[in-house]
Amino acid sequence: MSKSEPTVQKFMTAQPHSIGAWETLTAARNVMSTHQIRHLPVLEGGRVIGILSDRDIKMVSGLEGVDMAKAVVRDACHEHPYEVSPESLLSEVAAEMANKKYGSAIVMQNGKVVGIFTTVDACRALAEILQTRFHNH
Repeated sequence: MSKSEPTVQKFMTAQPHSIGAWETLTAARNVMSTHQIRHLPVLEGGRVIGILSDRDIKMVSGLEGVDMAKAVVRDACHEHPYEVSPESLLSEVAAEMANKKYGSAIVMQNGKVVGIFTTVDACRALAEILQTRFHNH
């Protein structure tokens, strides 16, 4: 019996936190800190318009003259984030993330964010697959 290849849905973080495009970077940093996360899908009018990472916040906060309580997420996020469906094959998503050096993929279904798949999730998937393959006989 052969096993089917796992999809992103098995390893993604379901119902991730997100942030509005016009929220402040201080608010974004607080959400990340409170929930111990490093990526936030950025929404405007219910649509994904970008992804904001903790690195983006650190970079902007290091710029002279930037008031984090006034600077908005839209100005610091990466537009056109990598989006995949829950049924996307884990191997394809992981390969694309590695090739393009993406830190995350936003998992979309019917135009809505249903999950996020990060490098941490990819490491968790790798550990589980290796554990199953090499340690469960």
